[in-house]
Amino acid sequence: MLHVLVHMELLGGRKTSERIALMLNTNPVVVRRSLGALRDRGIVESEGGRGGGWKLARSLDEITVLDVQRALNEGAILVAPISRDHPTCPVECAANSVLEEAYAAAELELMTKYTTMTLAQIAAIALANANGQAVTQ
Repeated sequence: MLHVLVHMELLGGRKTSERIALMLNTNPVVVRRSLGALRDRGIVESEGGRGGGWKLARSLDEITVLDVQRALNEGAILVAPISRDHPTCPVECAANSVLEEAYAAAELELMTKYTTMTLAQIAAIALANANGQAVTQ
């Protein structure tokens, strides 16, 4: 959806669910469900009828990657592959402990990055790449 939201701004105007579905090679129903979740968080808004469609409700510099992530998924971004087949096994417990600690550290790092990265920054990187310019983040 980051892709779609940045395109919506760069291409200007409203986009229909059908048009967005073509961009994503998916079904318009899937698009409407995702955009509905974004609408509920005040990221996009929709207008029905002729000339209607979806548009951004806020500017790209007011929307973070975390805003989009949380609109689409409230849970953890990374889920450790924990086995609970043998809860009394000390090896399984040790492996789970190591995995959970590593995933928690990675989740914290990812959340920090997602909180500080705006869609405006993604758009700037995309435009620079399109113009053949190197971009540092």
